[in-house]
Amino acid sequence: MLDSIEDPLSSVVTLLKPAVSISKMVEAGGQWQVERHDMASPFYCAIVEGGCRVEVTGQAPVTLSAGDFILIPDLHGFRMTSEVPPEPKGPGRPLEIGPGRVRLGPADAPVGMRALVGHCRFEAPASALLVSLLPEMIHVSGHARLMALVPVIHEETRADRPGRKLILERLLEVLLIEALRSGAAVDMPAGLLRGLSDPRLAAALQRIHSDAGGEISVAGLAKDAGMSRSGFFEKFRKEIGRAPMEYVTDWRMAIAKTLLRQGKLTNMEIALRVGYGSASAFGMAFVRHEGRSPGAYAGKQSR
Repeated sequence: MLDSIEDPLSSVVTLLKPAVSISKMVEAGGQWQVERHDMASPFYCAIVEGGCRVEVTGQAPVTLSAGDFILIPDLHGFRMTSEVPPEPKGPGRPLEIGPGRVRLGPADAPVGMRALVGHCRFEAPASALLVSLLPEMIHVSGHARLMALVPVIHEETRADRPGRKLILERLLEVLLIEALRSGAAVDMPAGLLRGLSDPRLAAALQRIHSDAGGEISVAGLAKDAGMSRSGFFEKFRKEIGRAPMEYVTDWRMAIAKTLLRQGKLTNMEIALRVGYGSASAFGMAFVRHEGRSPGAYAGKQSR
């Protein structure tokens, strides 16, 4: 499947293999808050009506209003409150008011905010590596396509129809790609999106992602980018956050781990898919990168 995907952003999202775990409509009124610090999952939120304040661990607080969308690829803790937060008194208790519907705040207060909130998971064996290529948070305002996608995901999550799992996977892939490409790349930290915003680096990234099994070198990538070798090396490391061949190896190992988990190819076949001339060369590279052999990794995944 990856062989036909040449766009770097699409290939990363596809390899992440996103799957929905929770989708709910949150309604809130009065002064309210909800707080959790025991999470480790991708999170997205679309404000349908009203507004709120979100504080994500390690990030500056963000005020959201109707039409705003946020995506956090790796959420560990957050506090969401009314725009005027209540007095600190511990986390609020959400009240289930129906299938996929949650109420926050005093029961007698009129609804002042509605939001569609989703948690998902990445099923890729190399998800931590792939997530490290993405920004910590995306905040987009007034993006009609994103705001239209979230209710469709919510509806499909609640339904029990044929093809539900596959449809949700594809909808989440579209949601992630749409959100990631909608952010202002100039404001992004070092990573894939910032690299793709530079046409020269984008050409090199395209080569890496479309031809992981080919012969790739810094000199060849610099030529693709139309830059000197030294200039390309420094710019790639600054904008992407890692050296060119380190990135190449990371991407190759992400593909290799997925293929090993699938268990359909021999080590030699995987080696050729990810740019190594022999099973032994691939095995040594895998051990250096992962701390164990391909066989040990595949055996653990099958148990």
